[in-house]
Amino acid sequence: MRQMSPLARWSCALGLSLAAGCTSLPAMHGAAPALQAAHPSLPETRLSPTEALQWLDRVGWGATGQDLVELQHLGLKSWLAWQLAPAPDALPPAVEQQIASLSISRQPMPALLQELDARRLAVKNAVSPEDKTRLQQALQRRLNQLGTEAQQRFVLRALYSRAQLQEKMSWFWLNHFSISMRKADLRAWAGDYEEQAIRPHALGNFRDLLGATLRHPAMLRYLDNASNAVGRINENHARELLELHTMGVGSGYTQADVQAMARILTGAGINLQPAGTPPPRLQPKRQADYLRSGFFEFNPARHDYGPKRFLGRPMQAHGMAEIEEALDRIVASPATARLIAYKLAVFLVADEPPPALVERTALAFRTSHADIAATVAALLTAPEAAHFGQKYRDPLHYVLACTRLVANGRIAADAMPVLNWVRRLGQAPYAHETPEGYPLRQSDWAGPGQMAARFEVARQIATRSTLLFRADPKALLSEQDWLGQRLDQWSPASQAALAQARDPVDWSALLLSTPEMMYR
Repeated sequence: MRQMSPLARWSCALGLSLAAGCTSLPAMHGAAPALQAAHPSLPETRLSPTEALQWLDRVGWGATGQDLVELQHLGLKSWLAWQLAPAPDALPPAVEQQIASLSISRQPMPALLQELDARRLAVKNAVSPEDKTRLQQALQRRLNQLGTEAQQRFVLRALYSRAQLQEKMSWFWLNHFSISMRKADLRAWAGDYEEQAIRPHALGNFRDLLGATLRHPAMLRYLDNASNAVGRINENHARELLELHTMGVGSGYTQADVQAMARILTGAGINLQPAGTPPPRLQPKRQADYLRSGFFEFNPARHDYGPKRFLGRPMQAHGMAEIEEALDRIVASPATARLIAYKLAVFLVADEPPPALVERTALAFRTSHADIAATVAALLTAPEAAHFGQKYRDPLHYVLACTRLVANGRIAADAMPVLNWVRRLGQAPYAHETPEGYPLRQSDWAGPGQMAARFEVARQIATRSTLLFRADPKALLSEQDWLGQRLDQWSPASQAALAQARDPVDWSALLLSTPEMMYR
């Protein structure tokens, strides 16, 4: 019998149909008592509209009337179970068609790289300065298109997927393992990085996710490990791996550990040659160490085979196995569990999460062997996470929440206006220049300039919605019945401001500008 994943064991133990692998899966309605026993903070009955909206705002990118109906119909336990292990067909067919029409969806990476190489060769062989300039500009437009399409695809999924937790966690890890497509040719790689390294592991296992990001050409180029070789050590990737991706500053690792990690990572690089290309010439004793997987290459000729001491112990393995051994040590470190738990709590719950919540989440990370879904489940259902509405919406959350509210399930004819609103507020995907990713706290996003820009974006969303979603201008937000359940909880000042609106568009713009829309 095959071994069950940590998530499968967790779901079976709680009686939840969360993952394949349980020998006996109960019907979804049978999940409630088991989850209630494990997490008494979850209500046993159906949620009130206010409670349901709070959960929708926390788990997803913003509530819609359709989400509210679905959550209240399923109940929190079954709905949360589905969010933790969603079905693959979570997008409306019309959105799937939009995504399928993008060139990054139609053109595999090998073909795309061949196209870009041909464009670069044409630039090199241009017969005149004018032709060279024209061809160079065309190449840059193509690279810009690839980066923009990756951003559009992300926005479409975030707006319309029923698997909202999957989309939020994909963003969390994209930001945690941040790359910037403003460097080199990463515009061509950004979409593939999300598709191959991030999304498959967003609710999977952190160890798998860490390895996938480390091996992807986007990360290897962004943090310069593609040029890290014996005799030419580059510490960039090693430093950020320990400081940002896993253990964190002040967790006990030393500069000697950074240097050792850089040596461990030597040889891990990129090979863009067609599949089947013979490996490089190697010493007979190193030939078995050579590895090629997709565009990732471990080249023994570039690896430092000298003895190393890392995190207080000598390394035992050699070659690529040495990298895997180092990653295993890092993920097993309590410091990594604490860092991931803390960042998840800040992302999902509060800028200053209770220490008990972080510790409970870190414990779930350790006991589940770095299972992300089990860790997130422990965080979301912890008693310390029961306070809602304290998390300020960063620009991406704000634009997506406003757009989902206005659209209420209607499919946008074009995702570019939404992406441009996110860009206007300064948080476009793959665009943060430094590797720490976008900040997560209110103090980073609540300045006067940001607020003025938000009010402008709110007006644009209200004005453009009739065209963007093919909506009746007389039936905008003020005609969405489900909103009354939310507005009943808003302050008298906000309700008084809405009462003074001149028309439906003005009402919508005021609604999107209220203080309540700034929090989730």
